[in-house]
Amino acid sequence: MQLHRSPSARFGSVGAMSGIQLELSGRRALVCGASAGLGRSIALALAGLGAEVIVLSRSRERLAPLISELRSAGAPGARFIVSDLDDLADFRERVAGIEVQIVVNNTGGPEPGVLMREPAEKLAAAFSRHVLASHILMQAALPAMKRASYGRFINVLSTSVREPLDNLGVSNTIRGAMASWAKTLSRELPPGITINNVLPGFHATERLQALQEATASRLGVSLEDVEREWLASVPEARIGDPDEFAQVVAFLCSPAANYVRGTSIPVDGGRLRSI
Repeated sequence: MQLHRSPSARFGSVGAMSGIQLELSGRRALVCGASAGLGRSIALALAGLGAEVIVLSRSRERLAPLISELRSAGAPGARFIVSDLDDLADFRERVAGIEVQIVVNNTGGPEPGVLMREPAEKLAAAFSRHVLASHILMQAALPAMKRASYGRFINVLSTSVREPLDNLGVSNTIRGAMASWAKTLSRELPPGITINNVLPGFHATERLQALQEATASRLGVSLEDVEREWLASVPEARIGDPDEFAQVVAFLCSPAANYVRGTSIPVDGGRLRSI
């Protein structure tokens, strides 16, 4: 089933927005989990603002076709790195000494499940894939950011940072750990190098499709019933477009967001009830 979403709203020309410094020419960005969904849209948005983009995923088959799109979008030197974040030794080797000023830390979340039934090993694996891999990447990228006196770490997390989601026990736990890790770093990183979290709600991605199918199966209802219930909780009354999410990330990567630091920003159509 194709989830309903609004028309694409990808960034247009840089010049139209240059008055508020939405411009990334001369910057290089690494976007993790870029082979699909939010990561793919973010990579294209950054390319549209003039950044040179490196995309990372474990799927060479999906990354390779993306390179031509990135080059057409404004990143002529676009390239990719193939690595699986479940293999920390390989990941550490692939990102060692990476010369980037922007890191978008986007990793697919753990599978659904009730937390009290999950084995400890599943928590350990998720902690490794998200927190430990993020820490390795931060330490690899930080020297180049210091040399440039400019750096952006953006973590794509979840609204569960604010309000835990039912049947996503491991994900809720790990997303909270990531938010705490980022907030701690926001107090330690030097001036000019910021870290922020962006919290997606319901966006039309393969992961949301999988969660919709899992929820329908668990509750014994139709996919349409699940979507109807989801939309009833969203004041904007629709599923978000990944390109809309990407625009918020691109803003945080730009000089326009120089004074935004240590925040967790929901992009969820107003679904969260917390302040």
